[in-house]
Amino acid sequence: MIFLKINIHRSATNKVFAGIIGGLSEHYQWNPTLARVIFLLLAFTPFFPGIIAYLVLWILMKDPE
Repeated sequence: MIFLKINIHRSATNKVFAGIIGGLSEHYQWNPTLARVIFLLLAFTPFFPGIIAYLVLWILMKDPE
């Protein structure tokens, strides 16, 4: 099975679990704390499958540099 990797890296320094939100925050120059709070709020709404999105990003994002 071939996985498509996106050109965003997980964070090696700004991580809580796997560095997904930290990597997105570094790439887009967001505040990582605010990004995590927004993700958590969205993750528990019925219209945003947050856990599935996080796992998919974990697979698609490149390893930390």
